[in-house]
Amino acid sequence: MDQPVLSDKTQFPTEEIIFSHLGKTKDIWISFFEYLHENHPDIISEWRYYNDGKSWLMKNMRKKKNVFWLNVIKGAFRITFYFTDRAAKAIADSTIPAEMKKQFKDGKQYGKIRGLTVLFKYKKDIETAKELIAIKLSIK
Repeated sequence: MDQPVLSDKTQFPTEEIIFSHLGKTKDIWISFFEYLHENHPDIISEWRYYNDGKSWLMKNMRKKKNVFWLNVIKGAFRITFYFTDRAAKAIADSTIPAEMKKQFKDGKQYGKIRGLTVLFKYKKDIETAKELIAIKLSIK
């Protein structure tokens, strides 16, 4: 697993710092957040430093519902969703890649939830994230 690069507690992750780590995936970052802000303006993004993981994570919330977590790694970024079993059918019926469906089905359970992570390296990864955001927001 790639180590997060935003590990300095005293250095808030500004756009300049984030872009210095993203490299070629900067355009994907910009496209993803343009989509998010245009289509889901009610999702609020907040950076926080977490001592347990020794890195900055971006928490993305709609009201009190956590939609996804984001972290930056060298040359890319990833978002992780946590779903309950209620999402299993929607995930299975979705058009996300088969390996992601398997990741969810076989993933480690944390209490009543399982994680599903999208690693952004290609433009097509935005489509996967869009679909997972829609599933997350549709599950009560």
